[in-house]
Amino acid sequence: MPNLPIKQPLPISLGLYDESITAYYQPIIALDSGRITGYEVLGRAVGAASVRSLGPFFGDSSIPAEEHLAVDRIIRERAIERVGQEKDPPLLFLNLKPGWIYRIGESGELYTLSLLKKFGVDPRRVVIEITEESFGGSMEVLRAVVERYREQGCLIAIDDVGSGFSSADRIAQIQPNLLKIDVHMVKKSATHNGYFGVLRSFSDLAEQIGASLLFEGVETREDLERAIGSGARYVQGFFFAGAEPDFMESSRFADVIDSELSRHRKQYAASEKLWHSQAELLAERILHSAGPLGARDDADAWIERLLPGLHESCLRVYLCNEEGIQLTANYIREGENEWRREERFRHANWSWRPYFVPNVVQLGERRRSIVSKSYADLDTREWVRTILILARPGHILFADIRDAGTRASSS
Repeated sequence: MPNLPIKQPLPISLGLYDESITAYYQPIIALDSGRITGYEVLGRAVGAASVRSLGPFFGDSSIPAEEHLAVDRIIRERAIERVGQEKDPPLLFLNLKPGWIYRIGESGELYTLSLLKKFGVDPRRVVIEITEESFGGSMEVLRAVVERYREQGCLIAIDDVGSGFSSADRIAQIQPNLLKIDVHMVKKSATHNGYFGVLRSFSDLAEQIGASLLFEGVETREDLERAIGSGARYVQGFFFAGAEPDFMESSRFADVIDSELSRHRKQYAASEKLWHSQAELLAERILHSAGPLGARDDADAWIERLLPGLHESCLRVYLCNEEGIQLTANYIREGENEWRREERFRHANWSWRPYFVPNVVQLGERRRSIVSKSYADLDTREWVRTILILARPGHILFADIRDAGTRASSS
């Protein structure tokens, strides 16, 4: 698309010489289809032999918001005009700072909606992406304006989830359709257990509020792998493409996505099958070495007979009844063949744990073992899974096992 003449007046702080303002487009790929589903709109100053990002201009807090807004409106108009030329338009992700939305709300004007009408663009093809910003305005006004966009059919995304602006309270109030995960969270999660755990929690958050996860900043195959493993539905980043002056063939990255999803699916399935087979083997070994737990057996003595045969990856074992009450001491591994008996959790009630009831109800004559999801252990912070084994009706043995395949290395 040719660069259009710049509308005057323009802020002198923009520093334009022989350049014009235009919109560039970074593709966003849907994992469910493998195709480009939309584009994030990014501003560029284009000269005869150069293209420069307007990110530094928008990130300069010394420049008045009115000047930022004036330039952004030019970029938005370029983008909306462009998407209006498509017979089957992609989703268009438009970045709006909360402060801009708030000002627009006070004046009663929704400039983006007026552009959509002007160029005949279906609002359902537009994602209003609320960017990270320190915002001191009224959340009620912001939410009311967001609802006006939503009522017209626009989708709502919150950018940079995991950074300062996107608090849980604001996410809950805005109820976005998409959560865009902060690129720094993705990078840090590769080498830090804490960030990895928080990253995984966003998948649960999205599920609970009916939103999808979009992972930005995917630069390597490892980034893509981590995004898929954390529940991403959409991805974008330089691994696929940077911002370009026009749209791309929608199937351009389909083979890459298909290959990575296939690899992930096979690896995940193999891991889960291994865990469940190991759980059955453990159940068989336990019942063979210690024998079934009898009604009159001393439960602690029964567990102590099990300890010598447990694999070195087993960190902790204890017995609970089906109400979640712990009936024995904890037995905690301290060396290759050494175990410490800990009394402080005897009689504790573990039924508050989210996985407890769903897992326990599955145990019975036809299924004597269950494997939990991986999680960070409360005491050691290591990634573990808990294997639940039906010792006898109403009595469940819990064995906490290191999950080395999930664990990120701590920093």
